[in-house]
Parts: sequence; C-alpha cells; structure tokens
Amino acid sequence: MSTSTLTSRQANPAISTEGALDALHALNKAIDRTRLPINRELVHLRASQLNGCSVCVDMHAKALRKAGESEERVFAVGAWRDTPYFTDAERVALALTEALTRLADSTDAVPDELWAEVSEHFDEAQRAALVLDIAQINVWNRVNVATRQIVGEGW
Repeated sequence: MSTSTLTSRQANPAISTEGALDALHALNKAIDRTRLPINRELVHLRASQLNGCSVCVDMHAKALRKAGESEERVFAVGAWRDTPYFTDAERVALALTEALTRLADSTDAVPDELWAEVSEHFDEAQRAALVLDIAQINVWNRVNVATRQIVGEGW
C-alpha cells in the first residue's frame, strides 16, 4: 500500500470534540508539574510502539532526538530489556508502561514485584504522575489508531 492511499477515517476526536483537547492538555500540564526523573517521551514511544500508533511513534521518536537523546537509545526503546542504554528508573518505567498498555495479557497486569520496583525509583506523587502519563498516551494511541490518523497530516 503506498502512503498516498492512506487516509484517516475522520477528524481526530480530541480536536473535533469540544473541550477534549483542553482536558487532555490540562492533564498533561498536571503531569508536567510532578517532574518525573525520566524523559517521559521514552514511555510515550514504548506505549505507542505497542499500540501501533504511527503518529505517536513518529512524534515521540522525533521529540526524543530533539531533546538530545542518542539514536541508540531511541532505536532501542522497543528492545530496552536487551540493551545497556537505560537507567534502572527508565527500565522500571518502561516495564510499567508495557504492563499498563497490555492489561489483558496477564491476570495480574501489575504484579506486586513490579510495583515495588517502581516504588524504589519514584515517590508517591511521581508514581501517580507516571500512571496518569501512561494512561494518557494510551488514550492518544487509541484515538489515533481507531480513526486511522496519518503521520504528517498536521491538525
């Protein structure tokens, strides 16, 4: 399929639904105020890869590079377990991202052991912000995938 035949199904609901974009931006600002000790774009990229959201994969990979992340780290996000490029805090955030993005893959999606590891690197406010951040990127991914938003078609 050539890229010229790709079309979105409809306008992005976050934009076409009155107040939705403002609400999502407000949530993002609240998460920003918590100051997570990792680059949130890593979490966003990993969830977007899992969800097959081409718009978000493109956006967050570019944002990571713009923020000064190396190509090695950006390229390795999908295989983070098998590379030396990530800190322990980043690894546990990526593990939590995978767990919360793939809820149906396990009867105990976020096992106590994972939560304990998260708690070693993130205080209560940071854990709350991280969970909200993962939920928010999953919202964006689901909206974009459902309506088949296309990379490069700005809003």
